[in-house]
Amino acid sequence: MKVFYDPAYTLSGTHFDTTRKARWVAESLVAAPIAGVDLAAPAPLSEALLLTVHASAYVAAVRMGEPRALAESQGFAWDPGLWPMVLASNGGAVAAALAALGGDGGSVAGSLSSGLHHARGNQGRGDCTFNGLALAVRAALEAGAKSVLVLDLDAHCGGGTHSLLGDEPRVRHIDVAVSSFDDYEPSGRNTLDLVDRADRYLSTVEARLAALAGERFDLCIYNAGMDPFEGCDIGGLAGITEDLLGRREERVFAWSRGTGSPVAFVLAGGYVGERLDRNALVGLHRLTIRAAAGGGS
Repeated sequence: MKVFYDPAYTLSGTHFDTTRKARWVAESLVAAPIAGVDLAAPAPLSEALLLTVHASAYVAAVRMGEPRALAESQGFAWDPGLWPMVLASNGGAVAAALAALGGDGGSVAGSLSSGLHHARGNQGRGDCTFNGLALAVRAALEAGAKSVLVLDLDAHCGGGTHSLLGDEPRVRHIDVAVSSFDDYEPSGRNTLDLVDRADRYLSTVEARLAALAGERFDLCIYNAGMDPFEGCDIGGLAGITEDLLGRREERVFAWSRGTGSPVAFVLAGGYVGERLDRNALVGLHRLTIRAAAGGGS
């Protein structure tokens, strides 16, 4: 299983989990490998693909840093490392999608990318500069996919993704959140669940997957957030434990294998704080990679 990562994922001068934890997880995979996982460097995203999702004025602002308010609309201080960072990390999301779709690496692939699902077409939001989920979907459709599922299990709602893909008939968007940040009114067959009790969380995810019975998607883009964890200060919900999140990951990848739907995952949210240190955060994200790899050690 290919998992895409490049040191450029962390080039921004802003020190925050979204701009740093890809390196922490990559270092952990070198120090304590998970069986079957092959770290690979993706090609940087092309500006041409960016422009299929994002407005040219916004892309230029992120590249050049002006107008500064637009370049920093995701919440990061602009510096010259921001542009190559977001090209690399969003390129990884696209590379994982194409690998899972069948071009390289089999039916499951991933990228150590995060900071994607809040970005709009003409601006960033909520630590998300470009929307790698929408970019991965567009690349997959261009490569021949006829049906794509976006499964978003970040703590926060994926309003940016909805704004970009909500009316695309070839895409289903299943969003289960525990925070109302970036909420929206879903359209068509798309769904958004806001869960306020831990004992309803896993059953809600399971019910949404069960409702897809009989459907096989050419690709599932999985936004695997760990910020629902009860110890995460940004988004966490009391009672959502590491064990529960581990079972969530097992259910997602069991569903994909059972339906034959290829999956490309990214890391999504999860933040160091007073109740969650770096090693514990890395351990949470390794739950996704381990489940994707089939339970390897």
